[in-house]
Amino acid sequence: MLKAIVIDDELYAREELNELLVETNQVQVIEQCSNAIEGLKAINSLKPDVVFLDIHMPQITGLDLLSMLDPDTMPKVVFVTAYDEYAVKAFEDNAFDYLLKPVESERLLKTLKRINAERTELPNYGPITTNKLELIPCSGFNRILLLAPNEIEIAMSEQTGVHLLTDKDKFTASLSLKVLEEKTDLIRCHRQHLINPSCIREIKLLDNGSADIMTEVQSSCSSESSLFKGD
Repeated sequence: MLKAIVIDDELYAREELNELLVETNQVQVIEQCSNAIEGLKAINSLKPDVVFLDIHMPQITGLDLLSMLDPDTMPKVVFVTAYDEYAVKAFEDNAFDYLLKPVESERLLKTLKRINAERTELPNYGPITTNKLELIPCSGFNRILLLAPNEIEIAMSEQTGVHLLTDKDKFTASLSLKVLEEKTDLIRCHRQHLINPSCIREIKLLDNGSADIMTEVQSSCSSESSLFKGD
């Protein structure tokens, strides 16, 4: 049985799709999310086989969310949308699974049949994802907020998650370092650290061929000197 997450900001649409999925006896809905931030956390923690993803959501759209997922660990995605000629054509041209609202049970069964037949194959979602993220969802101090990438000085991966340092606070992100590196202007200065090049204030070259990088928040990370040679 497929494990699924439904992400849609419309309660009625979310519950209706959940009922249709349950009726198929092929899908276990393990979570329902009302926005992309909740959805991102649920995907990362629950590792579903498939995500039914609404396209049009406030602040962070379904396509924005798709851009935040690590391609190495992401599940299958079925896009759910009201009729949008441009979006549907993009899905069809790239052979992506999609459902039009209101979702019909017969069409849903065809989608599930296709998913089961191609369970080990993952499409390349690159053609419809964004090259750069405009907002990074993160949490800290009992709040959830959206950071612009240029506010981040350092991103670091630790056992407790990926943490972002700004000039004011420290936050926890639901994105991997790989996604942050590929989708923002942060650069890798260490296996577990990314840094905002515009925040670098001092570079101390060390005798062992590495370097200490200092930013405005007086944090540092080590980097191979080849980074600065452009190799």
